[in-house]
Amino acid sequence: MLSFAKRETYEIKLLLQSVPAPVLTVFSVSVIVMNLLANKSADLPVSWLALDCGIIVSWVSFLSMDVITKHFGPKAATQLSVAAAVLNLLTCLIFFAASRIPGAWGESYSATTAEGANTVNAALDATFGGTWYVLLGSTVAFITSAAVNNFIDGAIGGLAKKKPDGFAAYALRTYFSTAVGQFTDNMVFALIVGRVFFGWSMLQCVTCSAVGMAAELICEVIFSPIGYAVCKKWKKENVGSAYLEYRATLINGKGNAKA
Repeated sequence: MLSFAKRETYEIKLLLQSVPAPVLTVFSVSVIVMNLLANKSADLPVSWLALDCGIIVSWVSFLSMDVITKHFGPKAATQLSVAAAVLNLLTCLIFFAASRIPGAWGESYSATTAEGANTVNAALDATFGGTWYVLLGSTVAFITSAAVNNFIDGAIGGLAKKKPDGFAAYALRTYFSTAVGQFTDNMVFALIVGRVFFGWSMLQCVTCSAVGMAAELICEVIFSPIGYAVCKKWKKENVGSAYLEYRATLINGKGNAKA
C-alpha cells in the first residue's frame, strides 16, 4: 500500500512537471471560474428551461482535458482534474475567509444609501463566501464528468486504428466524449443543486443538461482545431517525454497499468 501511494505521488509530481504551464494554468483557472459562475442562474423566457452561467467557460475545461487525454492519457487527465478541483476548493476557502473580513467591496460605493451599500456588501460576501451545496454539487459534478469524459475519450482513441493522429479521429473522440461528459456534469449538478435546493423540476434538470451540453459542444467544435494543433505540437516536440516513458515502463513492466 505504501509503495502504491509513493508511486502514485511520484507519478502525479512527474505529470505536473510535464504538462506545459499555459495549458495547466488555463485548465485550473477555467475550473475555478466555472464553479464561481455556477452561483448565478440565467434568466430565460421559458419556464421549462434553467441554466447557470458556468456554461460560459466550462467548455474550456473540457477542451483542456481532451488535449491532455490525447497526449498523456485519460488517467493523467483525471488526476489533473482532481488536482484542479482541490485547487478550486482552496480558492473557495480563501474567498470564504475574505468574505468574513469586515470591510466594503468597491461596488458598494456606487450605492446611493448606506442601506444599499450594506445590501451590496452582504450580497458579494455571500457570493464569494460560497454556499456549501453549490460547492459540493459543482465539485462532485466536475470530478464525475471529468472521469467520464477522459476515459470515453481514451477508449474511442484506442479504437482508431487508421490515422489515429488525424483530425477526424481527434474530432470523433473529443466531440463524443465532450457531449457525454458535459451532459453528465450538467445533470449531476442539476440533480444535487438545482432540484434539491433551487426547486428545479426533473424537466428543467434534463433540459438544462441537454441545452448546456449542446452549447458547450458547439464551443468545443469551434475551438477543436486549436486543441488538435496543440496535440500535434506536443507530439512533434516530444512534450512530457519523462512522464510518457515512466508510464510506458509501468505498462510494459506490469502489463496491467493501462491508463
